[in-house]
Amino acid sequence: MEENLTDPISKELIDSKLSNSQNKNSNHQISDDEQLIYDFLDSLQIEYKVYFHSPAFSMEECEKIRRIIGAPIFKNLFLTNKQQTLYYLLMIPADKPFKTKYLSSQLGCARLSFASAQAMKELLRIKPGAVSPLGLIHDKDKKVQLIIDNDLSKAEIYACHPGVNTASVVMSLDTLLSKVIPATGHSYKWVNLPSE
Repeated sequence: MEENLTDPISKELIDSKLSNSQNKNSNHQISDDEQLIYDFLDSLQIEYKVYFHSPAFSMEECEKIRRIIGAPIFKNLFLTNKQQTLYYLLMIPADKPFKTKYLSSQLGCARLSFASAQAMKELLRIKPGAVSPLGLIHDKDKKVQLIIDNDLSKAEIYACHPGVNTASVVMSLDTLLSKVIPATGHSYKWVNLPSE
């Protein structure tokens, strides 16, 4: 059903409860990679919702969407070591600052930096601005390790992009961690990052 919303970013917001991915709004052009994510979620027979919206390029735009859909927005950072031989996808609260030295020490690796857009495309089939753990379905060789900040352990609802920044998938965090991530063949590691 279409929402009558006044916020500019949400004028085109559509709330579609998806029992199968054919119920999507025709105004939203779904790429093949995005469709693969919906098909993957449908194959798990889990509950989730998809919200279609205007492109979200900044955390401020994501915050507007968060208020509408009622789910917290997390930062998803795609990182690599200096040699670009190890890749990490970090889930962290949106308002928490990130300093690489704290994560590097907990992972026991050299100082981390942001991975390239090329690596993101090759490993997760996504572009900057749409980083999401749902991209792990494309990482068949398990080159990316999922890392989650412990502050997220208390969250009940999780929202992320399905590989594009014009849609948001909402599900329970428990569903993501107990069903979706294991189905990709990946595991995850909790870390404690300081709030300073």
